[in-house]
Amino acid sequence: MMRRWLLQTIVVVAVVAGCADVDPTSTAAPETTAPAITETDNTKPDTNEADNTKPDTNEPETMVGQPNLPATNKSSFGPIPPSPDGPLDSNLKNDLDTLFASFTTRPELEAMDRIAASADPRTAWLLTDIMRFARDNALLKRTADAWSELTGVSIPTDQFPWGFATNHMIAWDIAAPPDYINWKRQLFERLDPRWAPLFDDPDAIVDWRWVSWGGVLIDDRPVDQTKRGCPQSCIPALNDPPLTNASEGSWYDDDAIIFGVIVNDEPVAFPKNIMEIHEMVNITIGGRRLGIPYCTLCGSAQAYFTDKVAAGIDLDGHETYELRTSGLLSRSNKLMFELHTKSVIDTFTGEAQSGPLRQAGVTLNQTSVRTSTWGDWKNAHPNTKIVAEDGGIGRNYPLDPLRGRDDDGPIFPIGDVDTRLTVQEPVVGVIADNGAAVAFPVAVIEPLTRNGASVSFGGVTISSDGAGYSAVADATNEPLSAHQAFWFAWSQFHPETLLYLS
Repeated sequence: MMRRWLLQTIVVVAVVAGCADVDPTSTAAPETTAPAITETDNTKPDTNEADNTKPDTNEPETMVGQPNLPATNKSSFGPIPPSPDGPLDSNLKNDLDTLFASFTTRPELEAMDRIAASADPRTAWLLTDIMRFARDNALLKRTADAWSELTGVSIPTDQFPWGFATNHMIAWDIAAPPDYINWKRQLFERLDPRWAPLFDDPDAIVDWRWVSWGGVLIDDRPVDQTKRGCPQSCIPALNDPPLTNASEGSWYDDDAIIFGVIVNDEPVAFPKNIMEIHEMVNITIGGRRLGIPYCTLCGSAQAYFTDKVAAGIDLDGHETYELRTSGLLSRSNKLMFELHTKSVIDTFTGEAQSGPLRQAGVTLNQTSVRTSTWGDWKNAHPNTKIVAEDGGIGRNYPLDPLRGRDDDGPIFPIGDVDTRLTVQEPVVGVIADNGAAVAFPVAVIEPLTRNGASVSFGGVTISSDGAGYSAVADATNEPLSAHQAFWFAWSQFHPETLLYLS
């Protein structure tokens, strides 16, 4: 009864941090129409484009950049509502208990009204969580009005309430109320009880304020069932897809995008259209086991080694970690987890943030992912292999599954943005030997790295073989992991990043 009522009062959409896909053997294209949450706050100021008028280079050389630190003039969401410190008022806590318990039957809106009058904006985080799931217009409006009363900010009628409110909350960086996670998880677990282990670690370093629902459910299929699809609408990881030689990859257009990975001199190309469906591949390349997440919302494919297991970790008889997509997001970045331990892992950094892997201090090592066209990748790496056209599961993959879904900017809330670049300008991101994050706009370095030239900045040298970018440390000439991402994603997870604009 509880679950039935909840499913009748939440938005169950099949559009997510990538694309929802229930049956990987289906020949139909996945649903990619953006949900109402695409109408997030769009009042961000114009930003200057990077200067792309760089001279072409005929001889190999190294261009050396100057420091470009984070700007202080970030987009403004208005004054931050003052919030109290310390424990919640006991009556307010009781009202929160009453409100969230009432979702098993029918929302206790009088409790919500008292929360709105509490003058404690910390509880506004919980109202945004309710808005994310509210389908009933009366409930959505009542919750939005309560949020406005708490924060003093009216939600414009042409804005979707959840997106507008959440953008403001993230930008304001208001502290969460004590015991926030205990109320928040009630909403999520009523939709999918299988999320419960992700919330269980009381010492997790996940910033739960940023976590929202991406529109699908968790991919917790057993490893031996990954070819069967997701019976409950998840984004299905693709495990060990067969690889073919480049000569058998003529089905993929030379101008189409691939993500290239090279391990121990074995190059493999992952077609973007296949990655948009699965968003996660677990595979062995060059004798090493890797998990390769692709966050379509961030424009970011990364490759993590998963075959170095921390001492004392129980993987239920398996020898390597298994990365999966949770169906949840953190500031428009997919929230991935390790299947056997149910540990949340930061998709952008590889740091375990909850569960046994957090307790063991695990941070997964990365290797570079190069974004290239299939034609350029084949020319640079003629011995490459490419994922088979059907993914090894008899699937017919559309060549453009998302059909421009992300062309107009982030469709999930991200809060403030770093205005040094436009939000979705592609950058190559690298972590230098000294731990500093360094970003290189693709449009800037592309003409500077032709004909064997390179770019040096922040202790990092970037070069290209004509098929994506690789990085080395200036001091040691040792390889550094690099990957491409949208600027908003790189800068929000590395807010102090250096930016090459020379």
